[in-house]
Amino acid sequence: MAQPSATKHSVGIRTSENQLFCCKSIDKLISDSEEPERKLKKTLGPVSLTALGIGAVIGSGIFTVIGTAIAGQKFDTRSILNAPLLDYLIRHTASVGRPGAGPALALSLVLVAIVCAFTALCYAELASMIPIAGSAYTYTYATMGELIAWIIGWDLILEYAVSNMAVSVGFAAHLVDMLDWFGWHPALRWISPAYLPAGLTDLKGNVLYGPGLHFGFNFPAFLVVMILTVILVRGIRESAEANNTMVILKIAAILAFVVAGAQYIHPGNWHPFAPMGWSGILTGGSIIFFTYIGFDSVSTAAEEARNPQRDLPIGIIATLIVCTVLYVAVAIVLTGLVPWQSLLDDAAPVVNSLKKLTVATGSPTLHWVRLGVLFGAMMGMISSLLVFQLGQARVWFAMSRDGLLPRLFGRVHPRFRTPSTATWIAGFVVGVPAGILDIGTLADLSNIGTLFAFVLVSIGVIILRYRDPDRRRGFRAPGGIAAPLLSVLFCLLLMSGLPILTWLRFFGWLAIGLGIYSFYSRRHSEFATVKA
Repeated sequence: MAQPSATKHSVGIRTSENQLFCCKSIDKLISDSEEPERKLKKTLGPVSLTALGIGAVIGSGIFTVIGTAIAGQKFDTRSILNAPLLDYLIRHTASVGRPGAGPALALSLVLVAIVCAFTALCYAELASMIPIAGSAYTYTYATMGELIAWIIGWDLILEYAVSNMAVSVGFAAHLVDMLDWFGWHPALRWISPAYLPAGLTDLKGNVLYGPGLHFGFNFPAFLVVMILTVILVRGIRESAEANNTMVILKIAAILAFVVAGAQYIHPGNWHPFAPMGWSGILTGGSIIFFTYIGFDSVSTAAEEARNPQRDLPIGIIATLIVCTVLYVAVAIVLTGLVPWQSLLDDAAPVVNSLKKLTVATGSPTLHWVRLGVLFGAMMGMISSLLVFQLGQARVWFAMSRDGLLPRLFGRVHPRFRTPSTATWIAGFVVGVPAGILDIGTLADLSNIGTLFAFVLVSIGVIILRYRDPDRRRGFRAPGGIAAPLLSVLFCLLLMSGLPILTWLRFFGWLAIGLGIYSFYSRRHSEFATVKA
């Protein structure tokens, strides 16, 4: 179907049958972002953008979900819904969980890095062309039309919100561990999720809670989100400066763990290297993939970058390189310290492994290293939360500016020039569920949302290569359309490693989104039909 002209885009006149496929011109996107009442402050350079990316990637997975990726997941009952999609298509059997990668998580991380490398090139090209808040949502609005833009925007809401719920649960587990270091033990019901599908045990294997729901609320997970919401409302510069400091601290903590832990590695823990074969390697990569959403977070801050055409590609690619090296190092050391099976259902695998090792060896050095890693891990997760909340609010802000969400979400604070209303709403949307749900359930939903967004962004690069080949690109992904095509292929492969239940939940979320689009967004969009 032929696309309507840019002139009509600017005035928003469309027939109803064409509205679903209307694309917002890149020039219109940029001009909208310059309106005084909606203009964001431009303060970020390449170092701050890279730190934002590292802040999002390092912390959410390297200290939390890495244990689940190594040991897998177990459920009470055997079910088709628990089986990874590809595994079920091949074996046609139900499952009581998902296989972990074991020590071969290092290979899973290399696979994920390859996928992210191709996707990062696509993001870098689009971000240099369309330096607007909204990330994948904005890119699809410019390439595939309003309906697909709504779908990806609705998907990004799931992606960012659930990612932060998972990270805040991990943060709470580390805070409890630090309190334990100082000898303080708060009431368990106020520091653990209300829903625990595998139950909860202590380090000696004693059952603290059985599987399922229990009375309680994870207050540390809720409170950290609300504190960061206040910081984000006050300004992007303050948020970025706080993030830069936390990134330095968490990298120092990771290096301390790698150096100290390397002295206590038992090579026997690496055998067998891939206990679950390629199925485990693929599933491990699928579980931990959501942590790499960091370079997507860089692109959400495009509207606040001083020189986006140059700085955004630098921030995206530098984030990927630094984080991959650190991830692989931690995976190798962690699986050498403890048997990989012992990491099952552990929301704080790095510090808990250090705790076990300290108890076993009585080493005072490890005792203090554990405290340093705990502090660095907490700083890491706080910075992840900060960046993800920043990105989520700006996606909602961009959708509101286009009329797909209520104008309430597009309000900019008169003093701080931040999307304050969207930031506050995002805080409560993330904080309350984080007090209730467990980390494994949350990570899965974020993974499929992230991979789906990556697929559409990659397709968007191909479309713009043919539709608008002469537009200036501050960065161009090399190799023609090889990078976006390979990105699509590998993302679909990793999606196939997610459970069938996650797919059903994802489709359910999209169905809800399409209902909202039909009854509200389509009628209030800039491209809504002008009625007589």
